[in-house]
Amino acid sequence: MTGDQNVLGGGGSSLLGGGGGLNLGGLGGGQPQQFGGAGTSLLGGGTSALGGLGGAPIGGGGGMLMGGMVGGLAQQQQQQAGGLSAKQPQTEAEKIEALMPLIVKLTDPDQRENVLLELSKKREDCDDLAPVLWHTFGTVAGLLQEIVSIYPLLSPPTLTAHASNRVCNALALLQCVASHKDTRSLFLSAHIPLYLYPFLNTDSKSRPFEYLRLTSLGVIGALVKMDDPEVISFLLQTEIIPLCLRIMGSGSELSKTVATFIVQKILLDNNGLAYVCTTSDRFFAVSKVLSDMVNNLITNPSVRLLKHCVRCYLRLTDNPRAREALRTALPQSLRDETFLHLLRDDITVRKWLAQLLQAVNSPTPGVPGAAGGNDVSGLPGGSSVLGGLNLGGTGGGLGGGV
Repeated sequence: MTGDQNVLGGGGSSLLGGGGGLNLGGLGGGQPQQFGGAGTSLLGGGTSALGGLGGAPIGGGGGMLMGGMVGGLAQQQQQQAGGLSAKQPQTEAEKIEALMPLIVKLTDPDQRENVLLELSKKREDCDDLAPVLWHTFGTVAGLLQEIVSIYPLLSPPTLTAHASNRVCNALALLQCVASHKDTRSLFLSAHIPLYLYPFLNTDSKSRPFEYLRLTSLGVIGALVKMDDPEVISFLLQTEIIPLCLRIMGSGSELSKTVATFIVQKILLDNNGLAYVCTTSDRFFAVSKVLSDMVNNLITNPSVRLLKHCVRCYLRLTDNPRAREALRTALPQSLRDETFLHLLRDDITVRKWLAQLLQAVNSPTPGVPGAAGGNDVSGLPGGSSVLGGLNLGGTGGGLGGGV
């Protein structure tokens, strides 16, 4: 597992796995059961819309052996033994054709709620759902209607679980559009992400609001996961960094993790790093939130969240001015053995941390007396933190797990 993929990569432990849908796998604890319905499809590891169709197909022309007796008997035995369907696997065109009756109903407000639920369950089984959603008349407008309809419920906070589930199903389909290479630019050109920012700006701790923020972050996370400079350029023109910093400071662990991942991906882009480090105010706003998160992890440990904090710090050291500031701004808990027990089994993060410490304790070219902070070689038990790790240079550590 790579450092950037553990949140938004594939696999059961990912936050944005599979085909770009918000799939929190086993990370959500009891959250899926709290919401039900849409919660099952969004937070429960992904519901397969074609669950029973994966069996070996029998029947058709090829299955009618010996006058149909053998083929029919095989089919009967197969169905009796495992309840498997005799249908052939669907092609992408057949999947789209099967979903079209649902897609066109998105324009009907009376049928939209059930349609949203069904499509959100099936979105990962159809690779080309996003272009069809985008280019079918009225569908995106219907999804935006679902989003703006709950704005009045944000303040004062009166959002119910039912309303949260419904709008999150709409957001799941938008995430599908955001993830697809053929619709991502169109998604940005229409400024669709801006419709989600009011959700990210809420501060209610209730589950409906937390679920709404988490799903909205998933849409933004799906965008930055693509490593597309156009995405970063768009986001830097908006208020996404302050919104993410706010969630990083006060959200749940899952929301903090996705928000930190988004900031991390922005920093990994050269323009994003330059943006954050252009002014001291921007840098120290990011540094302060990261420091608070790291200090909070002392009492509320999370390897997943610590990994992204370390990666953000390490990327900041690629900027000389930021590296200088981190000589004093880097939390002491990252300099000593506070998190050694958490990172014992994670060689990637230990390597990143070693690179980070080496970077902030090495002289910066052209800056006299710049080697401040703690000497890496003088760390208590430093051999256990850094022992056996090949630092591979100090230029930000973009290799080895990214």
